[in-house]
Amino acid sequence: MKLEEIKQIARQHNIKTGKATKSELICAIQQAEGNQPCFASDRATTCGQHECLWRADCA
Repeated sequence: MKLEEIKQIARQHNIKTGKATKSELICAIQQAEGNQPCFASDRATTCGQHECLWRADCA
């Protein structure tokens, strides 16, 4: 997913995008949605969120 699309989703959750990186934005979105903010972290492969919107970009 492109950064501008991610920023749009972030704004829908009232997350300020500013100079945040893709990973920072996705983790903030995950947290806002009540999920574990594990994108691109060492927990990504063990998070158990197989239907996650970000799964394809994660590893």
